[in-house]
Amino acid sequence: MSAPKRRVPAAQRGARLTRRTPEDGAAPAFPRRPSGKRGSAARHSAPPGPAGPHPVEIAGHLHELTVRLLAADSLNQALDRLAVATAALAGVVRCSVVLIGEGGPLTEASAGPAGETFDRLQYEGGAGPGLEAARTRTVVTATDLAGDERWPELRAAARTENLRAVVAIPLDVRRTAVGAVSVYPDRRGDVDPEVLVTAMALAGQAEVLLGELHRREALTEGAVVDRAVGVIIAQRGCGVQEAYAILQESAQRLGLDRGTVAARLVTAAARNAG
Repeated sequence: MSAPKRRVPAAQRGARLTRRTPEDGAAPAFPRRPSGKRGSAARHSAPPGPAGPHPVEIAGHLHELTVRLLAADSLNQALDRLAVATAALAGVVRCSVVLIGEGGPLTEASAGPAGETFDRLQYEGGAGPGLEAARTRTVVTATDLAGDERWPELRAAARTENLRAVVAIPLDVRRTAVGAVSVYPDRRGDVDPEVLVTAMALAGQAEVLLGELHRREALTEGAVVDRAVGVIIAQRGCGVQEAYAILQESAQRLGLDRGTVAARLVTAAARNAG
């Protein structure tokens, strides 16, 4: 036997109808989806975002930098090669690299047709975009160097040497030094995003490579210092601690680092022995 049909009062039927039907031009409860044609047109009309450097291109720059820096004979040569590689980027007229070691002098390198006076004034005065990036460990930019009020002593040099703008990217060589890679574009204004991304990638790779080079130099310097101490002991008949003290005093008196003095002493001893 079938169940009896339930009768719905007319008032309720009207209420249901009212909820489903929009009133006075209001939007329906479930708006229509746009047709495929209109949706396709909306998607293609959206402005494209910035393309940026191609990953393969960045990978090529990083590979070339790695090979060149690991083949360097010294830290200074590695900095020179880093500056040359960065200055070769499209739209870049100059690159300067500076490292500030603990208790040591500035180590600098550069590549580009002009800017020596600008860098010299920056390092002598202790103020400028590269040094600020190194000390604060943040990216420092200037869109108009000739008019930038942060470094008034550098404005004349910027005008004379046609340095228009700069972005300084910090370098942090672990347990060794801090520094910066300063990139000078060929026009005023913000640095091209593609150049900025590539330069930052090069700087990040350089941090790792420079740390490895410094580790190698430390090992080599340690071996040379040990040999120099042996020469001092043989010449003076003193103990090990006294020999180290003599070597350190000689370095301070000559204004040179201990590794350089040790290498000269070993070379002189070998020459006299021959």
